[in-house]
Amino acid sequence: MAFFTSEYDCKLDAKGRLVLPARIKASLPESSGNELVIGLGFEKCLVVYPLQEFKKIYSKVAGLSEFNPDYRRLQRNFFRGNTVVELDNSGRFLIPRSMLIYAELEKSVTVVGMGNKVELWSPELYQEQLYSDQTEFSDNVQRFLDI
Repeated sequence: MAFFTSEYDCKLDAKGRLVLPARIKASLPESSGNELVIGLGFEKCLVVYPLQEFKKIYSKVAGLSEFNPDYRRLQRNFFRGNTVVELDNSGRFLIPRSMLIYAELEKSVTVVGMGNKVELWSPELYQEQLYSDQTEFSDNVQRFLDI
């Protein structure tokens, strides 16, 4: 199982390629090989899964009944925004242009380890997602995690 943590400040090259941070790359499961799946996040970010982790979600979504219109709509929206990419020998992968536009990624990218996946954010949009009040953060940890 993949285990990604921390955040990293990275740069896109002129072709829209991103070098995966060494610690993230080292945490990729061997069974996924060099393949990753990039998807559109629910917020304006991109989500990157090792192939092995994506297959778990894929099977759940693909297993929904095609005879239910709500399920079909969910499948349509889920599958439209995913693409398989491969890491090159330098640990880079190409992010499709449409995805760069969706997530408002230009030169700088904040890469965030999120357990079994990685998020790619515009630094400005990422900052908007973080707690500015540590008390609110503490309260939500207690509320959501029952700690």
